[in-house]
Amino acid sequence: MKKKIVVLLVIGVVLFALFGRNMFGSKESVIYETAVIERRDIASYVTAIGTVSAVTTVEVGTQVSGTIKEIYVDYNSAVKKGQMIALIDPTTFEAQVEQAKANLMQAKAALQKAKATLEDAQRNLNRQKMLWDRDLIARSDLDSAQTNYDLAVAGVSEAEANVYQAQAALKRAETDLGYTRIYSPVDGIVVSRDVDAGQTVAASFQTPTLFTIAQDLTKMQIETNVDEADIGEVKEGLSVTFTVDAYPDTVFSGIIKQVRIASSVVENVVTYPVIIDVANPDLMLKPGMTANVTIITDKKEDVLAVPSAALRYRPSDYLGNTLRGRVIWVLENGKPSPKEVKVGITDGAYVEILQGDLSEGQLVVIGEEANSAKKSKANRRMPF
Repeated sequence: MKKKIVVLLVIGVVLFALFGRNMFGSKESVIYETAVIERRDIASYVTAIGTVSAVTTVEVGTQVSGTIKEIYVDYNSAVKKGQMIALIDPTTFEAQVEQAKANLMQAKAALQKAKATLEDAQRNLNRQKMLWDRDLIARSDLDSAQTNYDLAVAGVSEAEANVYQAQAALKRAETDLGYTRIYSPVDGIVVSRDVDAGQTVAASFQTPTLFTIAQDLTKMQIETNVDEADIGEVKEGLSVTFTVDAYPDTVFSGIIKQVRIASSVVENVVTYPVIIDVANPDLMLKPGMTANVTIITDKKEDVLAVPSAALRYRPSDYLGNTLRGRVIWVLENGKPSPKEVKVGITDGAYVEILQGDLSEGQLVVIGEEANSAKKSKANRRMPF
């Protein structure tokens, strides 16, 4: 009997302890993470990746086939417009010019012969007309003289055409001979050289590229692609900052020159080309570098701003669904109170507040965590 009483007393003590802990023990309290509403400068931006290139890049080729006899420039060579940079063996083309000259001389000789024949036919026709007028010859003789004259006239026209044809052939041969001398079309720097001396190039179907020349590397451009979600904010004349891997600590700047409407699809994302003008006075930027571009689409100074996290926060015990629009929660009397706001631009970290019952210095809630009342105040997260 005593054992049963002892067991019942133990059970009662345990139940009372559990009940008392739930009724009178310390409850979980909520610690709010806050930030101060402040005035600051905000700039909204769009990021993209592009490639640095020269504003004008010229591919120098050849219009004639042959063997490269001489090369006068190399990689990174500075060249001037009209400077000779390579020579294709001209021997064959010189022979073609001589042959064309001989053909022209032959055509001119044939023209002289045709003119002499015409003069003889003219004289014979005149004699036959005189004899016909005196009734000294038959009609057939006069007709034969007229026919010979007409043939002589046609012979002169044909000889003249042959002369023009020979002149054109000579001009073409001389032009092809001139093409054996490769000249730089612009002032610039040789970016690439695709041939060596002794190499044979064939221009039968397409013009082979011998050199690539970049014009004026002190002025560069970046071609980047902006996706359709951001292209509406990108306009000509906007400022741009960018970095390249070669100089990670240096921030370069540029201006948007052109927003092209020719779209392309990359991995199911529609993008639009954006061309950015960049000054390169010290030649730090080189063609082909990858640029990490930041396009500043808007910038405001000294505006009321809150952290972006404030717009994402909702109290853990909030079950209502009556709030409309954008809402932030301001700490009032230790409790979060909702405030409807109208927001402006954002830089990702902070958001501009355009309208709302807010003032500088208020505490806005950006998060919360559960914490025991027994925790030391020193362990609590203090407002920013």
